[in-house]
Amino acid sequence: MTDIATPAAPPPAPTPATAAPGPPPPQGLWRPSRRRPWVIAAIVGLTVAAVLAILAAWGLPPFAGGVVATENAYVRGRTTVIAPQVSGYVIQVAARDYQVVRQGEVLARIDDRIYAARVAQARANLAAQEAALANSQQAHAARAAGLQGQSAGVANAQAQLLRAKADMARADDLVRDGSISVRERDQTLAALRQAEAQVRQAQASSEVARQDIRTVDVGRGGLEAQVEAARAQLRLAQIDLDNTTVRAPEPGQVGEVGVRLGQYVTNGTQLLSLVPSDRWVIANYKEAQTRRIRPGQPAVLMVDALGGAKVTGHVERLSPAAGSEFAVLKPDNATGNFVKVPQRIGVRIAIDPGQAAADRLRPGMSVEARVDTRQAGR
Repeated sequence: MTDIATPAAPPPAPTPATAAPGPPPPQGLWRPSRRRPWVIAAIVGLTVAAVLAILAAWGLPPFAGGVVATENAYVRGRTTVIAPQVSGYVIQVAARDYQVVRQGEVLARIDDRIYAARVAQARANLAAQEAALANSQQAHAARAAGLQGQSAGVANAQAQLLRAKADMARADDLVRDGSISVRERDQTLAALRQAEAQVRQAQASSEVARQDIRTVDVGRGGLEAQVEAARAQLRLAQIDLDNTTVRAPEPGQVGEVGVRLGQYVTNGTQLLSLVPSDRWVIANYKEAQTRRIRPGQPAVLMVDALGGAKVTGHVERLSPAAGSEFAVLKPDNATGNFVKVPQRIGVRIAIDPGQAAADRLRPGMSVEARVDTRQAGR
């Protein structure tokens, strides 16, 4: 009897404990170490702080609305145009480009010989008019003395009239009793009539003398007016003479000098410009940015020409209208497509005194203006 071979049983599956080891990991492969929780928290905190700092610097939410900024801002100042009031040849140019001058300092001189001669002529005319006025006063004194003489003549004539009346009364009494003849009485009557005529003549002469005084007085008024006119002409001539010397009307710094020695200039010709020390900033904000801007609010100005140096100031006042309203050619978009463009409102910012950087500001410099609207202002 043959034996039937039975198949061999499969080997048992290897257990994890008995599994064959795999190939070893390659040598030199870097694996990051696990971070500790406090290190991860520190990195996240620094990242959030950096993002918040950037948002605050750019004025973005949640920091928007407290400070409004614009780069459309410029330093402004007064520019005084120096021009002569008289015409003539320039004989001296005392000012130099960019020179600092005081009030009253000589900037230029114009040939004054013609104007000095006009002053002398006006002074002589004044002397002649004053002499005529003095002559009128003397004539008034002479007429007054003549009037007194005429008054004395009237008194004398009246006295003669009284004597003639008395003689006439005696003659009437004597002619009745025949002591004198009628002829002698008629002579006495003629003497009386003559005395009366002399009184009237003396009174008329006195009135003529009185009218002469009035004539002198009326003429004296005209002479006094001529004296005042001569004095005014002298003052005008003296003003023209003084204006031949061009002086600085206020302290400041001279710009570029455009006048040259020997140049003929007329009244109103621009010789040079003078820039006083007054400085301020005009910041052109968008109309939506001016919603909370009020006078008195603090401002910070960063000047490009000074390497971003900061100058403090405060809002002084706002423009009464948008900049387009002051343009020569006003925009008119009545036809075609309309595109809304934010308008600009000028804000005048006064610079706080006592800052070293403020002395280096020049009109026309570009600045970046920031106004803190969180304060109420005034």
